[in-house]
Amino acid sequence: MADHTLDSIADKVDDLARLLARQGATLGAIADTRAAESRPDLPLLVELHALRVDALRCAETARSRRERSGFDVLAAGLERLLVGRGGTPVSPAPGAAFSGSTMEVVEVLPTADPELDRTVARLLEPGLLAGGRSVRPARVAVHRHRPDPTGSP
Repeated sequence: MADHTLDSIADKVDDLARLLARQGATLGAIADTRAAESRPDLPLLVELHALRVDALRCAETARSRRERSGFDVLAAGLERLLVGRGGTPVSPAPGAAFSGSTMEVVEVLPTADPELDRTVARLLEPGLLAGGRSVRPARVAVHRHRPDPTGSP
């Protein structure tokens, strides 16, 4: 009789272990689904970013104030969509410290001022962050201080 009771208890423990494993797998699948839903849609963000960059370029080259205003409004709307979908535009201002994790140097401009060394001279194209990582680095011109080898000021 004792062996029968121990076998019954062992079977119940096995059943309980299988039940817990199934529940754990189900909870894991639910967590993965929620995590996937909360991740930004990178292809969509990249396309929205490209459209925004195009709208900003069109605004810069517009022939009239009315055209420029229209492209600025379009770029602002695209920026709101980017942010609403989990993206973050990267637009460093002149004088900001260069960051290799979010920016790409496209042009180096010499400067006599050591305070400006490795700072952004101008933004050439905005970048994009999504999900905590740089998807498109901002393209910038950077100041670079090089002391005069002749020693003159």
